[in-house]
Parts: sequence; C-alpha cells; structure tokens
Amino acid sequence: MEGADRFQMLIPEDRIQARIAEMGRQITQDFQGRDLVVVGVLKGAIFFLTDLVRRIDLPLAMDFLGLSSYGDATESSGVVRITQDLSRPIVDQDVLVVEDIVDTGLTLAFLRENLLARRPRSLRICTLLHKPSNTLREVPLDYVGFTIENRFVVGYGLDYEQRYRNLPYIGYLPLPQAPAG
Repeated sequence: MEGADRFQMLIPEDRIQARIAEMGRQITQDFQGRDLVVVGVLKGAIFFLTDLVRRIDLPLAMDFLGLSSYGDATESSGVVRITQDLSRPIVDQDVLVVEDIVDTGLTLAFLRENLLARRPRSLRICTLLHKPSNTLREVPLDYVGFTIENRFVVGYGLDYEQRYRNLPYIGYLPLPQAPAG
C-alpha cells in the first residue's frame, strides 16, 4: 500500500487475531445465558468489532455509535461529538461497548456517561488498545487487547487522516531522531 512503508510494525496480524480469540472466549463465558448488545464505536473499531463478534458464541445484536474527538489531528481535542446515535434503545440490555483505542479516556468517559443515562442492565467496555500513559480520565476497562506505549498508531481500523485503516497489522510512525550532539 502506498505510504504504508513509513510505518513500523507494532502488533502483527497473527497476534491481533490470537488475542481477539481469547477475548471472545472470555466475553462468551462472562455473558453466558444472556443476550448481548454489542455497540461498535465508528469508524476505528469496525475491523476489531467484526472479528470479535465472530468469536463470541452467544446470541447478540449489534449497533453502532459514531463519536469524534480527533478530526484529522493526531491528538484528541477533548471535545466529543456524537456523529451517529444508536438505532435502538438499550434500556435493560446487557451492553458491550467495543472501542479501537483508549487514549486520554475523555471520549470514553463521555460515551460511558451517555450510555449509562440510557439505563442498560449492564455496561462493559472492550478496547483493542489502551495507552495508560496518556490517561486524563480513568474509565473502567473490562477487556483490553493490548496495552501500548504512547505512539501514534495506524492500521486494523485506526487511521491517520482517514487513511491506513485497512492495514492488517497495527503500526506506528517513528518520531524523527534528534541529531546527536
């Protein structure tokens, strides 16, 4: 893919898929005997959500929510907007939010408060990536795929200026090295 060669590999595709399989088994066990509503956060979580729900052996419904806090920037603005709302109420439902990355926690805190106000039976959060060094607001994370350092990552749904989501791995853009001296 043009331009993709500038990214360094962080998490290869086979490791991503193995971890998703583990997470799917755990979620299946945790929600055994219950119907589940899986809420994917657009656009970044779509690849993760698709692979994850295929690993969850339960009856489930899927819905989507669009949020924006980045625009085309590489850092969160801290201002969160809902760009697409759920299509159905979640009152008295067991809800699993599937997110691509938890960075500062500001977007997820906003989303969690918003969804809790809709009175679900339970609300759990699943993220593929977590950057704890950037945390500005603590949010309980029930399922975490990988904990990573503070790097700007792309691939497997994560983008830079809406590009590179389709890379099958997670990569990062190395920072320029300071001259020795």
